[in-house]
This record gives sequence, C-alpha cells and structure tokens, in this order.
Amino acid sequence: MSNFLYLFRGGDEAYGKLSQEEKQAHMQVWGEWMGGLKEKGQLLDGLPLGEDGKVVKNRGELVTNGPYAEGAEMVGGYLIVSAKDIDEAVEISKGCPIFDYDGSFVEVREILTMDEH
Repeated sequence: MSNFLYLFRGGDEAYGKLSQEEKQAHMQVWGEWMGGLKEKGQLLDGLPLGEDGKVVKNRGELVTNGPYAEGAEMVGGYLIVSAKDIDEAVEISKGCPIFDYDGSFVEVREILTMDEH
C-alpha cells in the first residue's frame, strides 16, 4: 500500500452561489464520502484550506500575499489516502463530491519517502 495526496482544485465560485441549506447538504455529502473512506482504512488525513495565504520566495527575501492562482487552479483542500497503486487511488477519487461543480478536479499524487526520491 502507498499513500496518495489528493489536491482539490476549483469549484469555489459555484459553491459560493449555493444557499446555506445547499452548502450544509453538500458538506454532509463530503462527510459521508470521507466517512466511507475512513471505515475502509483508506482515509489518513484531510482538511479544507483557507482562501488567504502568503507566497515566500528567495528564502524569505520576498513575501507576498497569495496564492495568485486562477479560481479553477486554487487548491481548496487535500486528503491523504492509502491505496495499492495510483490506479486504485484514481478510482477512489472518482467518488469525490468536488465533481458536483463544473470545472473542478482532483490532482492525485503519490507521496514518496525521502529514500524513494
């Protein structure tokens, strides 16, 4: 088994247009999906990320407000899942509720150990 990072991108604009009740219902869908992964021992960690941040360049010589990615490129959260290989990790990601919004996607990346790098 290996660990994989899911980076969730986009969907914030469509989510922002939902009513409070729709947002709560969608968060329940996320909770059910993540709960299912946890029950199977596949969910290791994961949280949403705040909209604001800082970009640090040149060892701190330049610190700017950010990130400055376009809406569809903005990383909104992450999960770490356990899967036998990247193909299984991709299959697991297909059930992600982020796909309820147009233009959203999940980047699936294997987490390597330092000696694999």
